[in-house]
Amino acid sequence: NNNVFSNPVVEARYEPGSVIKPLTMAAALDSGRVKPDDTYEDTGALVFDGYTIRNADDKTYGRQDTTGILEKSINTGAVYLQRQTGKETFKRYLKKFGLDEKTGITLPGEIAGDLRNLNTKSDIAYATAAFGQGISVTPLGLATAYLALAGNGEIKRPHIVLEIQHPDGAREVVQPETLRQVISPETAAIVKNMMVQVVEKGFGKKAGVKGYYIAGKTGTAQIPLTDGRGYDPNKSIMTFSGFGPVENPAFVMVVKIDKPAARFAESTAAPAFGEIAKFILNYLQIPPTRPIE
Repeated sequence: NNNVFSNPVVEARYEPGSVIKPLTMAAALDSGRVKPDDTYEDTGALVFDGYTIRNADDKTYGRQDTTGILEKSINTGAVYLQRQTGKETFKRYLKKFGLDEKTGITLPGEIAGDLRNLNTKSDIAYATAAFGQGISVTPLGLATAYLALAGNGEIKRPHIVLEIQHPDGAREVVQPETLRQVISPETAAIVKNMMVQVVEKGFGKKAGVKGYYIAGKTGTAQIPLTDGRGYDPNKSIMTFSGFGPVENPAFVMVVKIDKPAARFAESTAAPAFGEIAKFILNYLQIPPTRPIE
């Protein structure tokens, strides 16, 4: 079985679901098509090309501000952001986030994400991409895109080796290499603060670590059927992506759990993320930045 030797972090793509929403938000804000204090009316469902897009659990949220779209993970809200942004601009931002290219990490077998679904003019393809369905990424590709949110809007090339020590004592330190500025530092700061609200008040509560501000987003994604069109109604992939501490991020992390028994990432990937985040903050000896209640 070749899968035993493959590294799914760089060699396997999946449709990530709602963890794409912060990128959709960043595109809408950075392009100037949406303002942070804009509001929109959620009716619970949108119809495109004969397809109906609904929110998780068929909920309707009514009037919402932009932060509410991420905090409550509203699918129709993500579609609203994408439609305000426009197809070409939205696609350009996803490409700037690197979702359709390899990160260039020095690991064998890396593949790029897949945005080919957006080579069409179809409204539904863009609408579903806004909440992470119909496009696919590798976990490392997703983590690299989140670097732009965690940093000042820049993406850096990920590395697996910190330095090389040669037999003659010479040391070669790998220098961080900025690939490009994806969004402005201002946009990154706004989206980062929205993602803190996801952890403070939304579905990401269990990803929090006492004493720190953590930013993140849940994703519960459907898995395409292998033997036909559509998605498997009984299986899903749960993701929690985020970083911390928000003031000066020390890590970006993606936790991905395939086909768990639970229904949503808030009860699977989010608590796993919180436990690992706590370990990392302790290990790096980063002092708390907020009072521990």
